[in-house]
Amino acid sequence: MLSTLTQVPRLAVGVFVFDAAGRVLLIERGRAPGKGLWSVPGGKVEWGEAVADACRREVLEETGVEIAVGPLVTWIERMDDAHHYVILDFVATPVRRDAEPTAGDDASHARWLTQQELQRLPLTAGLLPVLAQARALAEFPDG
Repeated sequence: MLSTLTQVPRLAVGVFVFDAAGRVLLIERGRAPGKGLWSVPGGKVEWGEAVADACRREVLEETGVEIAVGPLVTWIERMDDAHHYVILDFVATPVRRDAEPTAGDDASHARWLTQQELQRLPLTAGLLPVLAQARALAEFPDG
């Protein structure tokens, strides 16, 4: 019976955190999958943990930034031979306007980035279209 329980999709969150200038908070992944690629902070929702609490925990663990969680942007599925994740992507804002990210947990770097700076970085697959949705929902202008 236990083996079938390990074969269910896992719930995860991704968080598009925007500062007052409209920059987005990204991390460079320090571990597989996606080591060396830039993405939003996020990760698995723990058993018994509310989704909004998972958003706050993951962003704090990976960047040191405390956030206020906003609306759901979209959901995506990631599947391969070994994993099946359903990822809920949210918009958030930092609690402190002067929040400076510090890489932690499985992030090797954490930075506030402008739209132009994103063009020069290796990003996780599908990040830019969801970022555009999040930016529109957060009511930040492009750029």
